[in-house]
Amino acid sequence: ILKTLNSWFWWENIWMPINCTWADFVDRDGLVFPKPHQLYATIPYAFVLLVMRFFSERYVAIPLAKALGIKNVRRVKPQPNPVLESYFRECSRQPSQSEIKGLAKKCNCTVHVVEKWFRRRRNLEIPTVLRKFQEAFWRFSFYLTSSIVGFIFLYDKPWFYDIWQTWVGYPFQTLLPSQYWYYMTEIGFYWSLVFTLGIDIKRKATAGLGALGFSFIFFCPSQDFMAHVVHHVAAIGLMSGSWCGNYVRLGTLVMFVHDTADFWLEAAKMFNYARWEKTCNMLFIIFSIAFFITRIILFPFWILRATLYQPTYYSTTPVLAYFLFNGMLLILQGLHLYWGYLIFKILKRFVFLK
Repeated sequence: ILKTLNSWFWWENIWMPINCTWADFVDRDGLVFPKPHQLYATIPYAFVLLVMRFFSERYVAIPLAKALGIKNVRRVKPQPNPVLESYFRECSRQPSQSEIKGLAKKCNCTVHVVEKWFRRRRNLEIPTVLRKFQEAFWRFSFYLTSSIVGFIFLYDKPWFYDIWQTWVGYPFQTLLPSQYWYYMTEIGFYWSLVFTLGIDIKRKATAGLGALGFSFIFFCPSQDFMAHVVHHVAAIGLMSGSWCGNYVRLGTLVMFVHDTADFWLEAAKMFNYARWEKTCNMLFIIFSIAFFITRIILFPFWILRATLYQPTYYSTTPVLAYFLFNGMLLILQGLHLYWGYLIFKILKRFVFLK
């Protein structure tokens, strides 16, 4: 069954234009093509990024937070109690008064002791401001670096200025070393986020304005673990699919357009945690401008135009991948409009209600 599913998944008519086979993508005559098996390398790259994150959060983010006036609040841990811990994890974090009385009787202690235990235990679940700052600093560092490196990789490429060049020679477009590292790093970053889901701060799914988060967020809007799993895996799936179909030129443009706004948002969070209100407001305004330029203007009128309209000039028979990727990108644009509406409401309140 697995062998049959594998043959269906890699059927040429899904991934590439008519009369092309996987044999045509063997490296030859100085041409190098992306290969699906190269995506396995993103897993060790993810662990490298995790090591970098550990050192940056510990040895850069913490001193920077202290310099900005953020203190490390130490919360009092409750006394070990297997009965209350089991009830906290499996039943309720905020038991009713009758349940507290029952637990007090079961543990042979007073109601006040049980109430204090649950209060302290709940406080342990709330991330400290310093922890939030560390995570925002890591994301800020990655998105800023990715934006700078992406610009360096793209500024001298003809398709950065003439979007038609993304389809010239397709699908036999050679893979550049810069494109390889750009893709591997971005996918590795999202794998690293998957690996740290259990310890990262829980957010609403729609709070993730990161690159390539798309349709699945609408179907998992809750603040639970699976929503984040689907979000990150969806991003990995879209980038990996574009790699396999050799949509690398367009893929790098999509990643660059998204990352250039995200580091402003993370910077605003950092100064918000430090209570630098004016700096935070200024950074959020810059983020809003960057967001509207990149995702409300450039993405639909530059990227989507290249993926929806221009391929018809190079192939009269669209493959299944054309509909699959464009469908996901259109839903992504729908999310851009939704997020843009929320950002506009915040700016409206900021301007008129102070």
